[in-house]
Amino acid sequence: MATNPIKLGRESDLSNKSSNPKKSSYSHKWTIFVVLFVALLSGGLGAGLAFVLSSRPFQQRQLSAEEASVFNRNADSITSAIAGVPTLTRPVNILVLGSIMLTSDLPDAQSKPKGKYLAEVDNNFNGMSDAMLLIRFDPAAKKVAVLSIPRDSRVNIQGVGTTKINFANYAGGAALSAQTVSQVLGDIPIDRYVRFNVNGFGKLIDALGDIDIYVPKKMKYQDDSQHLYINLNAGQQKLNGSKAIQYMRYRHDDLGDIGRVQRQQAFFRAFIDQKLKPELITKFPELLAIIKDNIDTNLSVEEVLALAGYTSKIDRKSIQMHMAPGRFSNPGEFDNLSYWILDNRLLLKVMNQNFGIIKQADPSLADISPQTLRVAIQDSMSQPEGTKKATTILSKAGYAQVFAASDRWTKPLAKTQIIAQNGDRLSAEKLRDALGIGEVLIESTGELESDITVRVGKDWLQANNIPLKVAKSAQTK
Repeated sequence: MATNPIKLGRESDLSNKSSNPKKSSYSHKWTIFVVLFVALLSGGLGAGLAFVLSSRPFQQRQLSAEEASVFNRNADSITSAIAGVPTLTRPVNILVLGSIMLTSDLPDAQSKPKGKYLAEVDNNFNGMSDAMLLIRFDPAAKKVAVLSIPRDSRVNIQGVGTTKINFANYAGGAALSAQTVSQVLGDIPIDRYVRFNVNGFGKLIDALGDIDIYVPKKMKYQDDSQHLYINLNAGQQKLNGSKAIQYMRYRHDDLGDIGRVQRQQAFFRAFIDQKLKPELITKFPELLAIIKDNIDTNLSVEEVLALAGYTSKIDRKSIQMHMAPGRFSNPGEFDNLSYWILDNRLLLKVMNQNFGIIKQADPSLADISPQTLRVAIQDSMSQPEGTKKATTILSKAGYAQVFAASDRWTKPLAKTQIIAQNGDRLSAEKLRDALGIGEVLIESTGELESDITVRVGKDWLQANNIPLKVAKSAQTK
């Protein structure tokens, strides 16, 4: 078992972990791309266009033949040109890694006084992966499925041993990460990867404009050794690039990294609703120019355009967000190391239903009855009458495990939400029918111990003739 993964990097990989990336090569690569684009406009249109569209100007390092084979299991082309517009031709699985490299993580790291060094190494993609997402774009089903994989998931990494999954990127880059994720998720083929670092994420948000989001509680944290300073107030607010990074990296509450995964999904949902519009595709050259030194991907220009066009037109309700199901490790269970222990039975069900994995799942999970579902009722209106009414109706409808969520939802909701915590849309829709009201969302932002979380909103109170109470803050004013 790898008990100190920071020090397990193979020597052959260390050449790729320099803390001083060669920015000149990035600039040169970008210059070539611009020159080629100008050339195709001025002459040689057909051959020039084909060359530019098939190029990969944002791949920071050429993959070896062995590494490239990880992403070439499906030989069918991802795209084709329809009326001259790049278009997706088949389902595509893309691994997205958000990485951060700290000087304290480098193999030759030396102890230095606080405040005497820059903890984050800019423009480096070979650190631990703070965020790990598998995204499936399925043009046939007209949906996008997103699976968040907690960074502390306990897995076996080839050549390393059993450790946390976020170490795969440090040990072997995108290829080893993709190989590990594929193995964990039922041998799913991964077609492409996208890696970005912290700077790239912040620059992208600044380029697109602030994200309007609700911060559920005050987030304050200081770590001088990492130069990490988080200070966000609770409430509805607009987050620029710097504040968005703070929101996405905060993990210092009872749920730790799982709470961070839930916030990442909430941020992703807000990003989709506010920024993912058809006109976004016209900004791609500008956006890529801004973040070119902070992104690494083996997607070609044509594939990027096809994915952008597909995603910008899809119905927002067809974007489903899941989290790899599991549990926290118990104290002392693994030498006092903290892990997320994946539930392979539930995980296979998620992969079967949403990611095209054809394997026999546990028959006991095929038909979930109301008696076996864990349903959490979460109040957003500070009115216990609403939650009591929902509990009574569901109990009469045969739902035997209905309980109050551990925390209320602090943002008042106009519409009641029914969160399919484990991705089971059918069960969530049946529960909505029992209530007679509610918007079904496929995401993992609900009560962790539930299968379905019902967030009681204003419409529920009105539908059940429960008088709305004036908030105390409004009474004081």
